[in-house]
Order: sequence, then structure tokens, then C-alpha cells
Amino acid sequence: MSAVEAMGRISQIQSSIRSLTQPTAQQAMGVAVLGSGSASTATSAAGASLATTSTTSAVQALTGASASTGTSQDFATQLAALSGAAAVAPAPASATGPTGADLVAEARKYVGVPYVWGGATPQGLDCSGLVKLSLSALGVDMPRVAREQMTQGTPVASLDQAEPGDLLVFDGGSHIGIYLGEGRMIDAPKPGDRVRERDVYETPTAIRRVLPTASEAAATAAAAAPALSTAAQVEQLLASSAADRSSMTALLGDAA
Repeated sequence: MSAVEAMGRISQIQSSIRSLTQPTAQQAMGVAVLGSGSASTATSAAGASLATTSTTSAVQALTGASASTGTSQDFATQLAALSGAAAVAPAPASATGPTGADLVAEARKYVGVPYVWGGATPQGLDCSGLVKLSLSALGVDMPRVAREQMTQGTPVASLDQAEPGDLLVFDGGSHIGIYLGEGRMIDAPKPGDRVRERDVYETPTAIRRVLPTASEAAATAAAAAPALSTAAQVEQLLASSAADRSSMTALLGDAA
């Protein structure tokens, strides 16, 4: 449901609640005038009727259920359905994970760190150690060696299709680096060298995408997140219904 549709639906529900309060008030005051019960009884009856009718109708409007019945069992069923839907509501769009650009930024923190064979700490890194350490900082667990790292994520067909943060694998898995974009990479090249940025020196054996691009992450979040969660809609409806009941009770009390 889009944001416009969600707001339209809520507006319709609120209109339904307001329209339902008017006949309920008239009926309750009629009972009081005719003397068929005390003023307090009429007030209680009106409040109870409004509580059942308006809230049930609101839930029916939200769920798309038929308004032909208004029993407490129907209401309970509909509310349970809403509660179940709220429990599986997707995370909001702001809760996106790390992207390839984040991996590039993390790897660049180690530029200048000396190459140490088997190293995976800020004091010394080899090629796969740089990849593992950088991804670990982003909460992504990776195997230790390049030949296992090259099996992670999804394949990218060519360097032309690579995005910053993709892993570049060379010589069948004997070396690995992180793509920066525009034909550049960052890696820990060899003993005696340091972590540095340089041109991609040969065609990679494989390219793997372990983190989405920023645009991919944004598209996924937008598709997954509803305009309003079902739980929030239920809360708004119940709050609105409670306010209407309070106003009606006060009105009937004054009329009595």
C-alpha cells in the first residue's frame, strides 16, 4: 500500500467512525427521553454501542471485511488478523544494512598498513585479511582465505559491470582485492608492500558482490517497507475510537 493509499484509507475509516457516532447518540438520547431507563443507563448503553460499532467498523474497513455483521466474535477475528499482520510487518526503510560504498570506506582506513602474510589485524594484513577485517567491521562474517572468499555473494559478469565494494579475485583465488570504481582497486599486494590503492592490473578470475550498491539497498528498502505499519494503523484507529467514545459519553451526560 502506498503512502497516498494508506492516508486515504485512514481518512475513510475516520469518516466512518464520525458518521457512526451520530445515530448512536440520537438513539441513546431517545431512550433517555422516553424514560425507558435511567440517564446513566442510557449513557452506558450509548458508550457500549459506540465502542462496539465504531471500533468494529474501523477494523472492518482496515481489513476489507464485510460490514454486514458486527458481532464481538467478528471483531475479535478481525483484530487478531490485524495483530498477525503487524507481527510480520517488514522493517522500516531506514533499517538498511551496509553497502559496497561502506566496504570501500572501511578498507581505506587501512591504507598504509604493512603487508603481513596471514595478517588480519590493523597492525598487519594480507590480501584476504584486508577483506575479512573490513567486512567484519560492517557485521559481515567472511572466510579467512581468498579461495573461500571468492565463493561468497553473487557473481558479477565483468569488470564493466562491477561496482565499488565488489571483490576482485585473481589467479584462480591466489589474490583478492576490493574494487573502488573507475578501474581502481585497494588491496594488500605482496610481502614488503603496504595496503594501497592502484589500477586493476589484470582481468579478474572472478568478481563477487557481497554487499548491495546504495541504489540496490534503497530499492529493496522502499519495496519492503509499508507506508504505515498495520500496528500503527490499529493504534491510531483505537485512539480515535476512544476519543469519540469519551466525547459521546460527555455529551449524553450533559443531555441527561
